[in-house]
This record gives sequence, C-alpha cells and structure tokens, in this order.
Amino acid sequence: MREQLIKLREAMQRHGVDICYIPTDDFHSSEYVGSYFKARAYVSGFTGSAGTLIVTKDWAGLWTDGRYFLQASMQLEGSGIELCKMGEPGVPTIEEYLEKELGKGTKLAFDGRTVNTKQYQHFKELAEKKGAALVTDVDLAGEIWTDRPALSAEPVFEFSAELVGKSRADKMADVREALKKEGADCLILASLMDICWLMNIRGNDVACTPVVLSFAAVTADEAVLFINPDVLSEEIRAHLSADGVTFQPYENIYRYVRALPSMCTVMMNLHVVNSAIYTAVPANVTVLDRKDPTELPKAAKNPTEVENMRKAHIKDGVAVTRLMYWLKHQIGKEPMTELSVAEKLEGLRREQEGYIEPSFSPIVGWGPHGAIIHYSATEESNVPVQPSSFLLADTGGHYMEGTTDITRTFAMGPLTDEEKKFYTMVLRSHLRLGNVHFRYGCTGANLDYAAREPFWAENLDYNHGTGHGVGYVLGVHEGPQAFRWRKTDKSSTAVLEPGMITSDEPGIYLEGKFGVRLENLTVVVEGVTNSYGRFLHLEYLTMVPFDLDAIDLSLMSPEEIRLLNAYHAQVREKLLPYFSGDEAEWLKYATREVG
Repeated sequence: MREQLIKLREAMQRHGVDICYIPTDDFHSSEYVGSYFKARAYVSGFTGSAGTLIVTKDWAGLWTDGRYFLQASMQLEGSGIELCKMGEPGVPTIEEYLEKELGKGTKLAFDGRTVNTKQYQHFKELAEKKGAALVTDVDLAGEIWTDRPALSAEPVFEFSAELVGKSRADKMADVREALKKEGADCLILASLMDICWLMNIRGNDVACTPVVLSFAAVTADEAVLFINPDVLSEEIRAHLSADGVTFQPYENIYRYVRALPSMCTVMMNLHVVNSAIYTAVPANVTVLDRKDPTELPKAAKNPTEVENMRKAHIKDGVAVTRLMYWLKHQIGKEPMTELSVAEKLEGLRREQEGYIEPSFSPIVGWGPHGAIIHYSATEESNVPVQPSSFLLADTGGHYMEGTTDITRTFAMGPLTDEEKKFYTMVLRSHLRLGNVHFRYGCTGANLDYAAREPFWAENLDYNHGTGHGVGYVLGVHEGPQAFRWRKTDKSSTAVLEPGMITSDEPGIYLEGKFGVRLENLTVVVEGVTNSYGRFLHLEYLTMVPFDLDAIDLSLMSPEEIRLLNAYHAQVREKLLPYFSGDEAEWLKYATREVG
C-alpha cells in the first residue's frame, strides 16, 4: 500500500471524515493542471490527465476512462487502490458508488476549490438525501503533501490584436453586450483559457498549456484581473490598464464575490466555477448559470486566427515530415528509442521560427506500446524502436501563430497483412470524416458516424472520441465542439461554426501487439448556400504525408484512393518549397499518386 494512502487515512481520521474525494481539477476546472494541483497523482501514483480518487477507511478506488485503462492498471499495481474502469459493465459511476456508501452521519470531504459547482450541487443533493454531511473547506491531500510545489508564477506575455485578429477592448465590449442581453450585472470568469483569450495574454503556469493562473470579473464599467502581480511586466500592466483592467491578488476572488452588491445578478458558468466561489455569493445576489460568453467566439476562430493556424501547420508539417524522413532512413542503422524519437522531433520543431513549446506531452510508442492510447514513455518504460511493426507518434506544438496536434503511425519495417489491414481501416475512416459536407446546424455527433462506419461494419470500435476542439495557443483540447457519437453529460451538442478547429483522429488498438491512430486538424469552412440550405465542409490544416508503406490499396475504394491522392498533392505543394536535395526527392516519392 502507498505511504501517501496511509497518511491520507490518518488525516481523514483526525477530521472525522469517512470518505475523501480527490479529483484531477485545479481551481479552474482545467483539463491539465500545474504541479501544485496534482494531488490525485501524488496520493494514487496514477499520472494520467483524467481520473478521480475516492478513499474510505478500508477501500480506495480510482475512476478513469478508456484512454488510461492500461496505464492505470500498471501504475496502481500494489498501491492498495482499485481501478474502476468508467463505462465498463458492472462498474458503478462515482455518483452510484457514493449513493451506496453515504449514510446518516457520514462525512464526505473535498477541497471546494477543486470541485465545480454543478458537481458540488449533485453531492449536496445526495448528502441531504442520505442524511450525510459535506466538508468542503479542508484540503486533506495538501495536509500530508509536505513537499508540495508552490503555485506557479511564470511571466505573462501578450498577443497584439494584429496577431489574434481582435483587441481585448473589443472582446470586452462584446462580453458587456452579452451581459446586457442576459440582464446580468457581473460576469465571473474562472476558465484560464477564456481569461487569457479575453485579455490577449498567455503564460506558462501549466505545462504545455500557455495560460496564466487568474480569475476575472467583468461589469458594465470595470474589468478586474485576479492575478499574482509579480507575473506582470510594467509594460503589460500599462497596456491592460489602458483598456480599463484593474488588478487584485489571485486569492481575492473569494473576497470580491462575498462583497457583490445586494440584489445584483452575477453570471457564471457553474460547470466551471468552483464551489468555493459559488458558496461565497451572498444570499441576496442572483446567480445566473450560463455558458461563458467568451466560449463560442474563442472556439470559432476569426479569419486572422485561421490564416495564422495555417502558417503554424506548415511549420509543424516541415518538422514532422523531416522526422518521417529521418525515421525511414535511419531505422536499423542508428540506435533510436521512444524517448530519443520524441527528443528528435522536439529539436526539429525548435528549428521553426516562432515555436514556443509542446502542446502536450508526446505520445510516442513502438509496437505494443502503441496500443496504450495515451502512453507516455518514461526512463523505465522506454524501449528501442526496432525495424518492424509500427511507431505511433501523437505530438503537437504551440507556435506564435497557433497550436498543432498530429498523430502519424509509421511502418518501421515489413508489416504483416493484419497490420496493413488495420492501418488502412484507420486511414479510410480518417479520410471519410475529413471529406464530409454538411448542413449548417449539424453537431459533431451528426458527423461521427462518417469515421466509425468502417469500424462498425467489421464489428469493431475505438474507445475514445473521434475529435476534439483545439485552441489558439491555448488548450490543445478546447470545447464546445467535438466529434463523438456517445451522449454523456460532457459530450458536445455545439453546432459546428465556420472557424472551429477540430481533430480527426480515429484509431485501433490491439493490446500487446500494436496501435494505429491517424490525426489531422480540420477547420470548418463555408460551402454553398442555395435553396436547400447553407452547407459547410472541413478542410485539413495538418500537412504531413501518410505512410504509403502501410497501406493495402486493395481494401480502399476508388473514392478513398482519390481522397488520399488529393491530400498528398496538397502536402507536396505546400511543403516542397522547404525541402531540397534528397529530402525533396523523398517527399515527392512519399506523396506520389497511387492506385
């Protein structure tokens, strides 16, 4: 049993707590969190980006989704913590488990700053129903975490309106107009990505996500940024002040909310705002639960952002294609491992002007490791890349012009018929979704079948969404849009709008053998409007060849082969000016017309 688990139970006993709930979240409902907030990983030993730990006096369980089943089973071995595979038969949801375990007089504890208000309300209703009590003002994991990292305080940098297409003054004017329409006096923003988008600032407080630890409040005549003052240069402070932004310390958000004027109406997204903020709202203040008015304009990129994203993807395409060239020519000649391949690609990206950092931790897995959906190589798990099977590389970067996310699966040597069959199936799925034309009003759920049909026709599937939204030098995962068929509380029902950027990434994973995933980023663009309606379609942003060595053309239809050739023609046209000599000749061959 982990020592941290033993100490947590001792802290629970001191506080008279029966059940401790530790989510992944920070104070902002972020998907990825900074080192200070990784309490769940500290206690459990599971390092995946999604998961919830529940600890009682004599049992502990870790809930996570299908992306992390293999990783969690390995990391939890011998920990005294049971893996609860979300969505699998016989596995209760967290709410079902708590309803069973809570009883009269029992106490459920969590740090209210790390639980969003909607979740808190569910817990409150459940506790009242069962005669239990909530303890929300204690951080039990923090009590035992003696060497906990400090809150990040990295310097802020600024984006000009010319780079992102709209000034912060204009963005705040739009927010104030939205407040007026809703009849609200104040907006509380907790999403780090929305705050940075609104203020045209970026930072480095979360690894691979250039955001700044902050809260924001906007009213008709003021905008308050709650932030560590040390992270703002005098120049950026002056620019923000010139647009009417004032500053308060990061932790003052709770004091600000407690002092809201009597009888006013405050708008906040209760799926994001933490319960400590919500419970600080005075009783005589009306809370209006709405999606943040920044969410949709942040997701539907303006023409400047889309054009810059195209530029970023050319740079990224050069780096990843050079990696492909290197892999194909050096495998079996030069020693390489999963970690060294990731380092090689990072070096190639750093050669590109305007590169900032990776957009997420690289997922580079050879052979059986490619079947672990979110595998991340460590010194302990790192293996040599051999001249056989597949190498799956899911990586991305932040550039000053935008964010990339790409997956390519490379044939590292001769492949079996089975390996080619599944690579081709994934490629067919990918191309079908990338070529969809649809009427305005469709959501990602309407389009997901285009990708899954080749799998479902063979009674197969993949245990993850087909695509996620991507931010503009913000989160590599950004809502509200997504390609996913399954209806869940968090699934997207957002209408696809022009400018929305979404990944197209089907895959197949054969445990113990290999995995295949192919991913491009797409942007929604206008099509034809006629008497039948307004039509849209997707265009690829990502420009990197698919591996022709891995394809069985006999399994593809003439239309699918046409789509493949058309994509490779684009890649060749856009990338060839950046290549010369042997690399240029190889690129022509790697994107040659087939079929």
